Amino acid sequence: MLPHALVPPADAEDDGILGEQHEDQEHAVEPARPPLTAARAREMTAGLREAIDDVRRSVAVLAARVRDAHAARVWTPLGHSSWEAYCDAEFGISRAQAYRLLDVARSLTAIHGAVTAGTATSRTRDTGPAAAALDYDLSQRALIAVSSRTDVVAELITRRLAVLAHSGLQALDEPTVRAVVRQAVRDVRTAPSPPPFDASADPVVAAGRQLTADLSAGAHAIGELMLEVAPAYLSDTEAATGVMALLCDQIGEPLEHGLAARRYAMSGDRRALHGTVL
Repeated sequence: MLPHALVPPADAEDDGILGEQHEDQEHAVEPARPPLTAARAREMTAGLREAIDDVRRSVAVLAARVRDAHAARVWTPLGHSSWEAYCDAEFGISRAQAYRLLDVARSLTAIHGAVTAGTATSRTRDTGPAAAALDYDLSQRALIAVSSRTDVVAELITRRLAVLAHSGLQALDEPTVRAVVRQAVRDVRTAPSPPPFDASADPVVAAGRQLTADLSAGAHAIGELMLEVAPAYLSDTEAATGVMALLCDQIGEPLEHGLAARRYAMSGDRRALHGTVL
């Protein structure tokens, strides 16, 4: 049977790294313990960090093997009728868990391919999938959430890495690649939904709505790019005085528009664009 930590969780609120906290566990009375020293706390934290990294690395290796096994239809020569029947018989995991494994494998494969394409050559420590999950620091929940939109995630990653590489403003080292990947996954998960299409609207109104939607989508993409060099925790003033000003100059975008697009990417509220793009 697969280790529990390597099986994607059934609950959408569980990221597959730390177990769920049940109410009876939360309020259970624990025996008194001696005071914890700072040195011991650091030691325990280091051990926990190492364990979490081991889980992420193991998930990546598992994802690669799941991908290869499914592509080879490994269940057929073993006499199983399907992938889910194979997973149930061989590993004792449910149909839902079997397909979540495929979702994780699909997402990691697309992301690693996009990184390779976006940087022209892999610049992470290792090109194998084991490096992907550890370096990108993505939870199973995040990977499952974007598994149906891997083409969008891959396109964002490739485009943003290419822009950064051509601008020369930031080295494409491992921390930068990791930040780009994590931001792309976050953006796809939180992107505002497009407005509903009204087929009965007046053609002029419909054209205006489409133009507004296109402008908003372009502004959101610019805002995502701004967040790569000026993360959300920075104020507008701090963002404007850093690399973001150089990036706006490089792409020919007014700084005020870049700041507005950044606010829109963070909030999803089109009112952030008033007076600039819209």
